[in-house]
Amino acid sequence: MKRGLVFGAAEQGGGGQAGAPQLQPAAPAAAIQVEKIRNNLILLRGGGKTVPLGGVSVPNAGNTLAFVTANGVVVVDTKLPGWGKPVLDKLGEITDKPVTTIINTHTHFDHVGGNLEFPATVEVVAHENTAELMRGMRPVTGGPAQPSIFKESRGRGLPGRTFREKMMLGEGDERIELYYFGRAHTGGDAWVVFPALGVLHTGDVFAYKAVPVIDASNGGSGVEYPRTIARALAALTNIDTVVSGHYQATLSMDDLRMYWDFTREFVRAVQSARTAGRTIDDVVESWKLPERFAREGYADVSHLRPLRGDVEVVWNETGD
Repeated sequence: MKRGLVFGAAEQGGGGQAGAPQLQPAAPAAAIQVEKIRNNLILLRGGGKTVPLGGVSVPNAGNTLAFVTANGVVVVDTKLPGWGKPVLDKLGEITDKPVTTIINTHTHFDHVGGNLEFPATVEVVAHENTAELMRGMRPVTGGPAQPSIFKESRGRGLPGRTFREKMMLGEGDERIELYYFGRAHTGGDAWVVFPALGVLHTGDVFAYKAVPVIDASNGGSGVEYPRTIARALAALTNIDTVVSGHYQATLSMDDLRMYWDFTREFVRAVQSARTAGRTIDDVVESWKLPERFAREGYADVSHLRPLRGDVEVVWNETGD
């Protein structure tokens, strides 16, 4: 797993180099896998390269959810640049209802890149911090530069509606709840809940069973990461199914609790090392995936870049 794993376009000529953003080559709708989570809630997987991680194959493009309502389709995240049309084509095979709304969980272009290919009439919703970050598309901490897709499109696809702590969309069994619990993967991570269906989309706060990408340049925080997950666990109830940012299987709230425990233990290990007078190199070279997490399918990234990036973020936030 590379630190750029979450940002597959950068590894496929998709504009990862600053100053040369490009759309992905045209992709067929057949490249997207469909999983029915509920009768009216469809998970669209795939997009970009597929990378082995923790015993499963995960796509570079973020997991997309499509909620079919009486008035139209609400889409959560739109994958990489160039994958908006395949998403629309796949949805056209499922329903004749138009897409009315896009919810973006955070600013990274493997989740917002397809926005530009949706009709201009589609309302885009995101946390207020994400809306601001999408305007600039800053480079990812320790990872690739992001394509300046929204500047080049003169703002097409940017959020027109934002929230600060909580927002409700729709009503009754079609209600969607959006929450912000604090900094983690970025500074604007939205948690998307379908309460009548018992389903949660975490975005990349819980992307994989592995060390997370903590994007400090886009507001992310290592120290706050486990605290943010803890607030989500305390607030969100009656959730049966968890859709993560990239993982190639649906998960549960028990999985999210374990991920909270994992991130908390990781942060404490880094902080303890700093207090003991060790160095960043010491931590990177000595850290090993705890066996209890390995037994649950967590990927060992101790020899790869995400570990160093996360150690540096937590280290710098901890201070003296």
